[in-house]
Amino acid sequence: MIRTMLVCVLLGSAMMGCESSDDAVSKTAAENVNGEAAVILSAGADKNPGSLADSIKANPFKDAYFGDLHVHTGNSFDAFVFGVRRTPEDAYRFAMGEAIAHDGGGEVQIQGRALDFYAVTDHGEYLGVVKAMADPSHPLSQTETARQAFGGDSAVSGQTFRKIGFSFVTQQPLEDIYDKDFMAAVWRETAATADQFYKPGQFTTFAAYEFTAMTVVDAELGGAANLHRNVIFADAAPASIFTTLDSGDPAELWRWMEGQREQGVDSLAIPHNSNASNGLMFSLLDRQGNPVSSAELALRKNNEPLVEISQVKGTSDTRPIFSPDDDWAEFEHYPYLIGSTGMLSQDLEGSYVRPTLGVGLMADANHGVNPFEFGLIGASDTHIGAGSYTEAAHSGKFPADGSDPIKRGSVPPEGSDQAWTSEGEISADDPLSGVSASRYSASGLAGVWAESNTREAIFEALKRRETFGTSGPRMRVRFFAGDYDDNVLISSALLAAAYQQGVPMGGKLDAQSEAPTMLVWALQDPLSAPLQRAQVIKVWRNELGEHIEQIYDVACSGGARPDAISHRCPDNGAGVDMKTCNLIDGTGSAELKALWRDPNFNAEQSAVYYVRVLENPSCRWSTWDAIRAGTPPNPGLPTLLQERAWSSPIWVN
Repeated sequence: MIRTMLVCVLLGSAMMGCESSDDAVSKTAAENVNGEAAVILSAGADKNPGSLADSIKANPFKDAYFGDLHVHTGNSFDAFVFGVRRTPEDAYRFAMGEAIAHDGGGEVQIQGRALDFYAVTDHGEYLGVVKAMADPSHPLSQTETARQAFGGDSAVSGQTFRKIGFSFVTQQPLEDIYDKDFMAAVWRETAATADQFYKPGQFTTFAAYEFTAMTVVDAELGGAANLHRNVIFADAAPASIFTTLDSGDPAELWRWMEGQREQGVDSLAIPHNSNASNGLMFSLLDRQGNPVSSAELALRKNNEPLVEISQVKGTSDTRPIFSPDDDWAEFEHYPYLIGSTGMLSQDLEGSYVRPTLGVGLMADANHGVNPFEFGLIGASDTHIGAGSYTEAAHSGKFPADGSDPIKRGSVPPEGSDQAWTSEGEISADDPLSGVSASRYSASGLAGVWAESNTREAIFEALKRRETFGTSGPRMRVRFFAGDYDDNVLISSALLAAAYQQGVPMGGKLDAQSEAPTMLVWALQDPLSAPLQRAQVIKVWRNELGEHIEQIYDVACSGGARPDAISHRCPDNGAGVDMKTCNLIDGTGSAELKALWRDPNFNAEQSAVYYVRVLENPSCRWSTWDAIRAGTPPNPGLPTLLQERAWSSPIWVN
């Protein structure tokens, strides 16, 4: 019966929604990148977080903190149906470095260091309700919907779960289980748990939830365009939350957030999986197909300063159709619409970050406001309370794909001694038999530059977009633009000059008559592969409104220089031993640093610049699975990847 439930939920709900030697190598560079380390105080943090946060020393040059702002537990409808029983408490313990149970069997634990910040973002719709429906002692288990969902007839159960999920889309709640008082109580408990685990200076938590908006593309096939957002509260949380069962229109969510802000409850919303939105996530048309007003564009800008660029359901940076000259544009592509393994999301501009940055410039010129002036982060979207931040330790999005490599398409279905067909065929009978799970990524991670590890400092960093996203590794990336002396890179006052004479990532430079100097600085995660190159990606629109971009390698490993014509670094000799997944480092670097000026700068043109940092090649999680099982890697999946980080943009003119 559970198998049928899982299929129907996916089709109908559309929710799917101790210093090492390596540490020593990069220690000096880490201290330089971070600047002066913040003082960490822990005594009594859990008893009186407010007063302790006030006493923590702030680093004016900021430190890099890593976290995940997209995490689901058993309180989410889809997670519970898939067998997840982890709680928000479990999720926070995992983030702090503890091992927790994996609902597919065994335990899961972060590889390496604990995270700095975390937010449980369970689906706000029917928050905790399905869990209560399955509890015979709870009144919700006596409802007709609960009896159908957890009765003995698997066909009826599947239809019922599909009906529950579909109510997200129609915004017509099922009245017998739509217990708003109960959901509000679960929400308050969720927020209280975040407060319980908040330890200023050590570990920051935020009360948060997911607003699970979507638009049906094909009801029969279950495909829906994704318009989901995570709502993160700065500190105080409201008594109840706004969900798609109130309205599925994101503009209504923003208006609700504005109203909460007037009452002293600040928040921000973070769109994710625009790659599965069929062009709707970043559209300048409303739900009726009419142009969005300037007022609504401003409303969006005020409430959505960030976007997830990478997570378990793929990467939303760009696609080869928009970036044909980008050799790294094809990265962890998740091709499906939400809730479907048959319907493909179209490659439309409104689905991807890079072309949308140019659309934002046009909106600014035409409406006087840029609704897509967003910073970038990564996240996991884990539904087991625990993100996979390394390829070798990928634990899946759900219990089933996390516990069985066969079900996630990385090991042949007939056993470890069965060779793949040439196409790497995977059964489509069950969405968790590898069709979608094989396309899942080992998730992403958010990085922020903040004065301290506190709610106030990290939330302000999120709002000002001094953030970066990674595909999982903890590379540190800094990006500034301004008027810098050529000797600034070797100055002992580098960071002071960087902030005083320019702007950091997320900032804007207006009225530039000459090309500003851009400072790019990246540091390897010592537990991951060395860095291969750092690039500046420039985006603008020509006089016809067409998307134009240019990619410049600005720092190469091994001290090499980019070619003057192609703007590319030479091959650095890096590779992978495919028998073991051991790295062949070539001239990979622990640190890349450069000053760069746009050789094609046009003072009459608005442009957006952001940084992408690429590691040397390494094994994808599916290849790790195959090697451990003693089978060839699935030829239908990427064998290797290049982990990466993206800075938030800087807008010029």
